[in-house]
Amino acid sequence: MSSFIAGYYQVSVWITRFAYLNLLWFVFSVAGLVLFGFLPATAAMFAVVRKWINKEHEVPIFQTFWQSYRKEFIKINLIGYVIFAVGYFLTIEFQILRAQEHIGYIIASFGVLGLFLIYLIILLYLFPIFVHFKLRPLEYIKWAFLIGIGHPILTIFLLGVMIGILYLAYTVFPALLFFFGGSISAYILMWGASQTFTKFERAGA
Repeated sequence: MSSFIAGYYQVSVWITRFAYLNLLWFVFSVAGLVLFGFLPATAAMFAVVRKWINKEHEVPIFQTFWQSYRKEFIKINLIGYVIFAVGYFLTIEFQILRAQEHIGYIIASFGVLGLFLIYLIILLYLFPIFVHFKLRPLEYIKWAFLIGIGHPILTIFLLGVMIGILYLAYTVFPALLFFFGGSISAYILMWGASQTFTKFERAGA
């Protein structure tokens, strides 16, 4: 019975941690009017789960979150705006090409879809790399691409898990997206990306 109680306690502790971290992510995103707060809040969330993955389970969550949020506010926003701008132009380009009837434009639209796939891969690894490495701004994008392309099985797995989480949250348990969606997703992505970091640290990232 004591082992059952201990296990139940540990599960409860981790549920509380993930829910609290998700709440911080939401509150600080809104505090930055979303436009300016979402990216640093997301980076701060990844900074916390990185500590957990590195076995620092008792790390002060709010203090770690706030320090990262404040420290990386400008840097991650600058990187994020560049990435969002690229995504916006890719979307516009795809819509323009698909609106044309000529076969050449339709073929070209598939090329844009290929760029979208690369774009999605970069998004998948950007935050784990951002909180783990100290790089120049554009190097985060470069290494996100290299790690994602260099580990296709891991990339497909992480994409599948993220799609599965979003699907279940929206269709089966919508409330879970609010309480755990961000923090659980960040933990999975950070865990997956961290499996590759030793190799790329030796490569000079």
